[in-house]
Amino acid sequence: MQKKIAIIGAGFSGISAAAYAAAAGHKVDVYEKNDRLGGRARQFKTENGFTFDMGPSWYWMPDIIEKFFQDFGVSSHDYYPLIPLNPQFEMVFDDEVIAIPEDYEDLKILFEIIEGGAGKKLDRFMAEAQYKYEVGMQDFVQKPCHSWFEFVSLKIAKSALKLDLLTNFQKHVRHYFSNPKLIALMEFPVIFLGAMPEDIPALYSLMNYGGYKLGTWYPMGGFISVVNAMVDVAERQGAVFHTKANVEKIDVVGHVADSITVNGEIILVDALIASSDYHHTEAKLLAKEYRNYTEDYWESRTFAPSCLIFYLGISDKIPHLTHHTLFFEHDLKIHSNEIYKTKEWPSKPLFYVCCPSQTDPDVAPEGQENLFLLMPIATGIEDNENLREHYFLEMISRLEQHTSTSHLIDKIIYKKSYCLNDFVADYNAYQGNAYGLANTLSQTAVLKPTIRNKKVKNLYYTGQLTVPGPGVPPSIISGKIVANEINQLKSMRYETTI
Repeated sequence: MQKKIAIIGAGFSGISAAAYAAAAGHKVDVYEKNDRLGGRARQFKTENGFTFDMGPSWYWMPDIIEKFFQDFGVSSHDYYPLIPLNPQFEMVFDDEVIAIPEDYEDLKILFEIIEGGAGKKLDRFMAEAQYKYEVGMQDFVQKPCHSWFEFVSLKIAKSALKLDLLTNFQKHVRHYFSNPKLIALMEFPVIFLGAMPEDIPALYSLMNYGGYKLGTWYPMGGFISVVNAMVDVAERQGAVFHTKANVEKIDVVGHVADSITVNGEIILVDALIASSDYHHTEAKLLAKEYRNYTEDYWESRTFAPSCLIFYLGISDKIPHLTHHTLFFEHDLKIHSNEIYKTKEWPSKPLFYVCCPSQTDPDVAPEGQENLFLLMPIATGIEDNENLREHYFLEMISRLEQHTSTSHLIDKIIYKKSYCLNDFVADYNAYQGNAYGLANTLSQTAVLKPTIRNKKVKNLYYTGQLTVPGPGVPPSIISGKIVANEINQLKSMRYETTI
């Protein structure tokens, strides 16, 4: 039976949910409070010719993204060219720069040069990681996670030990490698999973496989190309997108979401999917008696980092700079502690620079450079212009040193910062979070916030604060999971029992 489904928010999970729900024959409307679609993956253009992706910049796990398009009989290649990056990225240490090659055999040679025997160990590490990736991404993350019984199967039972759910990631990496630079390289991907390497299950070595083995890519035009492609797929299924459409309230009648208020207008619904910030949806849009979780619950959660971002337009080309560069001159553990434990601005920050104009000539005027600077920080800390500028000057100084460029600051012809307060204003992000909930063992699968409202029978949640977790591929999967749940919902809004 066709349902009238409303989706709050047009990030990756909302767009994905819209496509799958509309393909099942439902009437789907997506309401986005901002003036552009894409959520954190929005894009903006400047008057002087620069084009900036606002959020995601690492195209990893290409097979997962491709699966979305295949489900609708198309391919990502029908929409945008996908360019492999070589090197995948560079890591800047205090005494050398390490370039991570595209070719896996070259990567093994690099490991062997840095640490004798590490090439063969990398093979063993990646073989395990591949198994985790194939089982984890095909079985584990596809579950709605209503109950642990979903994971009771012979295949999963046989996989349990190999998946390393009870071994921490830090110990797992050190089982294979001892060189500090190799350890930093292998631990880097879990930073954005939201916890210290010792607090992340070794299962997440699947990230190393999904990145280093499957490669680092760039969608020409930027991540907005992925957004636009997914929106086109959803619209072809019949979904309708509305921008500048702020959802102000969810009205519940008899434990059923009966309507939403959008820009002052009441709109009746049969089912509702919140791709908006989970906490905001419950705390601001729902009456207290219909919320799944209390404020104490959210305060007790471990969040992935927020970040300080600068979008810079540079009037000249910058030598010795690759598409992705990680600045790791300082200790990862110190910075991680200040994000997750002490929750303070970093004393010795690590940071990341993306220069898409190295690959894509359309994101900057000819002879100029497009830069994206990102420094991970704790959620819920103070944010002001003085703090932003302090870290901006440090990042620019280290970038100048790395590229042997002087007076880089004088070549900046466009500059925009983005931080905690902006994440709250634009996305209603709890404590200014940028990446959602941490994937710690105590916040995995069934232990994450549920996708189903326990008190409102036709209200569901999707996105980075629920299953399967943060990141572009998991968000796309999250939308598919919740759409499948809605498709199975037989009751309509007028029923009054739960």
